[in-house]
Parts: sequence; structure tokens; C-alpha cells
Amino acid sequence: MSNEFSRFFRSLERDKQYTLKRNAIVKKEFDRIKKQMIDEFDAHPITQEIEMGINAPNLSNTLNGITNLYSFIGFDSGSKPIDPIRQLLEKSTFRISSGGKLLATATFEIPTAKMIFTATPMPWADGRSWAKGIERGISGLGYYIKKRKNSRSGLGVQSQNKVRGGLKFQNTKYISALINKYERIFRDLNKKQLWNQHFTMM
Repeated sequence: MSNEFSRFFRSLERDKQYTLKRNAIVKKEFDRIKKQMIDEFDAHPITQEIEMGINAPNLSNTLNGITNLYSFIGFDSGSKPIDPIRQLLEKSTFRISSGGKLLATATFEIPTAKMIFTATPMPWADGRSWAKGIERGISGLGYYIKKRKNSRSGLGVQSQNKVRGGLKFQNTKYISALINKYERIFRDLNKKQLWNQHFTMM
């Protein structure tokens, strides 16, 4: 970068009107993508099925229609297991800094898959994540029976004896795929530096 451009960008960084407009451009684009990410999460069959509770059909096709995820995973009746994930996604944010080249750089921060797995413990197994289980598999479908008595969720329990064979949980892309997708989108957005292009072309 020439000395002339260096002086130009240094002067812009001292211009309050410029920084306000630049921040507004970044925020608008960030908010648009963040909303897209949360909307995609909300529209996922896993999310929708769990949010519907024990009366949900098996929208995700993970359980061969035998029951639904809320009952099979064994969430406590009345609990809202999706809320911690949505709260983490809502906390996604960004910050702007001027790098060594004097061009503004935006850093976009969204939760990692590991953070979400930590926030989604299995109701019956410490150290395991139900959200990770959606992707890797959850055992016990052959032992599940519909029974309200002594049921954590209010619909079914795990039998001590196997009641059906030849069926298994259908692993499904969920959190990892979502986070990987939007990490790429935000990374590409930063490479484009639309907010700097906007002002350098003025």
C-alpha cells in the first residue's frame, strides 16, 4: 500500500462519520446472515420435531416412525432442549479492528459445534450430547416402548428386554453442518471486505 493510501485510510479511521457508516454496513450484512443461520436452524426437521414435544410425529425420519425424538431421547416433560442452542446462536456477534494494512477487518464470532454439544447434555448420560448423538447415532431404539408410567418425557421408556430388531437410529446432519456452513460464509464475507470496497470506490 502506498504512503498516499496509508494516509488516506488513517484519516478515514479518524473520521467519525466514516466509522459509523462502515459499522452500519457491517452490522446490516452480519444481521442478515445471522438471521438466515437461525432461520435455517429453526426450519430443520430435528429442531421442529423436538420443539413439538411428545406429541410430535417423527418429522426427521430418524426413528422409523416408532416414536419422536423428545420421547426417545428422554427429555424431562415440559423442558425446552432447543432453547440453549438458539440462545448460543443469538449471541453471535462481530467486532471491527484496523489491521496492519490499515483496512478495517471484521471478526465474526459464532458458537462452535463443541460449544453447542457442551450445552446439550443427554438427560440420562453425563458427558454425552444429544445434539452430537443426532449426528453420530443414539442407541436403544430396539428397547423403546410407549409407556407413560415412570417415563421422564411422559410418553415412553427403555425396556430391559429388546422388543424389536433390525431397526436403528438414522444419523442426521445437524449442528456440525450448520456451523461449518456459516463459518465459511462469514469467512468469505470477511475476505470480500464489502465495507472497505464501499468507501474506497466512493
